[in-house]
Amino acid sequence: MGATGANKAECRLLLVGCGRMGSALLDGWLAGGIAAANVVVVEPAAGGALAEPSPRFVAEPAAIGRDFAPTVVIFAVKPQTMDETAPLYARYAGAGTVFLSIAAGKTIGYFQAALGEAAAIVRSMPNTPAAIGRGISVACANSHVSADQRALCGELLQAVGEVAWVEDEALLDPVTAVSGSGPAYVFLLTEAMAAAGVAAGLPQALAEQLARATVAGAGELMRQSGEDASQLRVNVTSPSGTTQAALDVLMTEGDGLTALMTRAVDAATKRSRELAG
Repeated sequence: MGATGANKAECRLLLVGCGRMGSALLDGWLAGGIAAANVVVVEPAAGGALAEPSPRFVAEPAAIGRDFAPTVVIFAVKPQTMDETAPLYARYAGAGTVFLSIAAGKTIGYFQAALGEAAAIVRSMPNTPAAIGRGISVACANSHVSADQRALCGELLQAVGEVAWVEDEALLDPVTAVSGSGPAYVFLLTEAMAAAGVAAGLPQALAEQLARATVAGAGELMRQSGEDASQLRVNVTSPSGTTQAALDVLMTEGDGLTALMTRAVDAATKRSRELAG
C-alpha cells in the first residue's frame, strides 16, 4: 500500500507497548486521521490521554485475533523486554507487514533473528520531545522494506516530529548519542545555568526561571529562524561585551564546551554500541 493520505488513514496498526512514547505516537496517529477501528494496542492500559473513539486494547498478543492483519507492527516496549516480546509477532512477517521499532539498541539483525530473515524491518531512534510533538526520529530500513512501506513508516513517525533516514545502520549509535540522549544534555545545561546564577547572587527561584525560559526561548528562536546556530550566536554577541566574556570561557580551545560535548557524545556512542552487542 502507498503512504498517501487516504491509504494511511486505512492502514492497520498493531502497537506493542503504550507507555510514554507509544501513547505519544498513538495520539498523533489518531489526530492525523488514522481510524481508531484500525488500531490494536497490546497493553493492559493506556499510557496517556487518548482521543475518542479509542482503539482496541488487549492484554496479550493471543487476544488480537486471527482476523486482524496489520500493515505495520510497531514495537514500543522497553528494550529489556524485547527478547520475550518480539518472537510473539513472527507470524506477521512476510505477509505485507512491516515492523517498526523504536526500541533503543535493538538492531535490524536482532529483529531478523527474532522474526525471520525475510521480515521487513525499520529501526528508528526517536527522542523524548516526541511527547509534545516536537521530537526527531532517525530511521533505517532493511532491504525487505518496500518504498511504500518506508514512506508509511516515515509518516507514522512524523506524527511526533521530524524524521530523517540513514542507509548505514551504524550511524544510529551516534544518532542515539546526539538526539536520543540530547534532551538530557539540554536539561543539564539549564541546571548548570541556574546554579551559576545562584553562585552569582541570584535567588534560587529566579535563577531557575531565567535559565528555563532562556533555554526554551532560544530553542524556539532557533527552530523558527532560518539562520545557523553559529550565526544566531554571533547575533547575540557584542564585541568585548558580557556575552563575549562568557564565550571566551566556554569556547576555550581543547577545554571548552565543544571539546566537552565531543567527549560526552563519544562516550554515549560507545555505550550505544556496547548495548547493541
